[in-house]
Amino acid sequence: MVTTAQESPAPYLGVLKSGLDDQRVRATQVRTLYRAMRSATVADVALAIAVTGFYYYSTHRISVLVWFALHFLQTLRLPLLLAYFKDPDADARTDHWERVATRELGINSVVWGLAPWLMLKAETPGLTALMIVAILTMSSAGTRAVASIRKAYFAYTVPMTVGLASALAWQGTSFSVFLAIGCLLMLRTTLQFAMNQHDTLSQSVQLRYQQQDLSERLAEQMAATARASEEKTRFFAAASHDLRQPMHAIALFGAVLERELRDRPQHEHAERLMNAVRSLSTSLDTMLDVSQLDAGIIHADLRPTSLTAVFQSLQQVFSARAEEKGLQLRFRVTPLTVLTDAELLRRLLANLIENAIKYTADGGVLVVVRPRGNEAWIEVHDTGCGIDAVNLTRIFDEYYQVGNPGRNRALGLGIGLSIVRRLGVLLGHRIEVASQPGRGSRFRVVMPTVTSSTAETGPQDEEADERSSRPLLPRRVLLVDDEVDIGHAVAALLQSRGVEIDVVVDEASARERLHRGIEEGEPIDVLICDYRLANDVDGLELGQRLLAGLDRPIPMILVTGETAPQRLRRVRESGVRVIFKPASAHVLLQALADLHTQPSVQTTDRVGQTVADADTSARVESG
Repeated sequence: MVTTAQESPAPYLGVLKSGLDDQRVRATQVRTLYRAMRSATVADVALAIAVTGFYYYSTHRISVLVWFALHFLQTLRLPLLLAYFKDPDADARTDHWERVATRELGINSVVWGLAPWLMLKAETPGLTALMIVAILTMSSAGTRAVASIRKAYFAYTVPMTVGLASALAWQGTSFSVFLAIGCLLMLRTTLQFAMNQHDTLSQSVQLRYQQQDLSERLAEQMAATARASEEKTRFFAAASHDLRQPMHAIALFGAVLERELRDRPQHEHAERLMNAVRSLSTSLDTMLDVSQLDAGIIHADLRPTSLTAVFQSLQQVFSARAEEKGLQLRFRVTPLTVLTDAELLRRLLANLIENAIKYTADGGVLVVVRPRGNEAWIEVHDTGCGIDAVNLTRIFDEYYQVGNPGRNRALGLGIGLSIVRRLGVLLGHRIEVASQPGRGSRFRVVMPTVTSSTAETGPQDEEADERSSRPLLPRRVLLVDDEVDIGHAVAALLQSRGVEIDVVVDEASARERLHRGIEEGEPIDVLICDYRLANDVDGLELGQRLLAGLDRPIPMILVTGETAPQRLRRVRESGVRVIFKPASAHVLLQALADLHTQPSVQTTDRVGQTVADADTSARVESG
């Protein structure tokens, strides 16, 4: 097999990245050198003037002025260095500017190296000592300014120090030779210090760029994760909406069939169909619960609440389910009043109880209330499979299920405990969990107690509600929906209850039917609009435009399968009554009855439902 360069790009990219890093480091080192040379040049000129003045005053030698003239000419070359700051491509021309700096520093050092030859005399030890101090001070102090470039500090320190040492050695005395050797030793020490400082600075610059690269890569990964999360949210929102459309029609058609086949042998099949529909609806409703909680459209209404009433409603929902599995389900409640939201607390506990029943094969489930000072502990105990310590920290994550690697849908979606966590945060109730593999688990909900005689009571059973009173439905309903199946399903459901219904697909047809009803003396009583219509038409805006042109107010219901958080917030803010797909026949009929008898009721229910029944409030999905 022939191997090409394209088959293994990683080494090439590594070399390329290393080359880019080296270029950036060298550019930073050169930049540091030029910035230091500004102040160093000022100090150099000041020292040259001081040395020239002192030596000329002491010796009156023309050679002192000659040296100063050489230094002055060298200083006139300063614009060659200052041009660096005017070069827009200075970082890209690192080699050029490094050569310029090294050359100019070398020239400056050679000029200072000539100073001892032109100024010193053997018979003036004081002036000799002054020259030694001046040059060695410049050599050691200047090294700090030029240590960022290796060539630069060699060019700066070596000529002036060697010039000083050679001038001292030329004097020929043993003392001057001793001083020359000392200068060379000082030069070696200075160069060693400069090399160490150069390595330290280089490593510091490299570390800074490595941290910068890590920060950039981290930012890129975070941005990629955010994009993936947004794409996932959009995908699930679109998938949920597309699933809810046919499910909504199936639920309504199923309700019609179940009613018509009530006294026939086929009624059993209709019941099984509706059980399957309700099971799928529960999964979709669970995803809607997560979307509503994330969107912030559910708000806790904390009030004094009787736990007895909450437990009674939960027992009605789960007793039959536990009995089907052969489990004991016991509720032990101490008469306590707690500060909570009754409906949200029921949903939280329903998730925990459903989870306990689902993962318990033998034994039972105990739900108990324990007073602890100013707090109440609601505990859900089970004798199920238990959870090991490794998985205990992950059970509140979305889609995580202990003991379900094959994603068995009979065990749910794995969202229930994440809803428990969200509801706990929303209510301000602490959630605790303890478990032992093979022995079972205990979930605890901690909430404050209150003393109140006006505690909320639980909801009535849906079937008892329906038996006690039949809803008074409107006579005429107008439905705007471009889904043919849903239009037929809603029409079949309402016509079986004696409601006249017109189904239209666009705004023009809806406006014509509204005005025709007014002209004929048979006005529409309730308007139902689907949220997402054909050609990206917004059903909420369409309905609001239709109602704005009427002389008398008509209540409106918005039907939607949306789960996107931003759209759910928009729906809530509109104040229009909302039904989420797939909606049961009971939910739709009760909403119509509420708006017909109380047209002013136009607000979205705070938990996203139009009626509070036991089945709806007990939407559960196991984690």
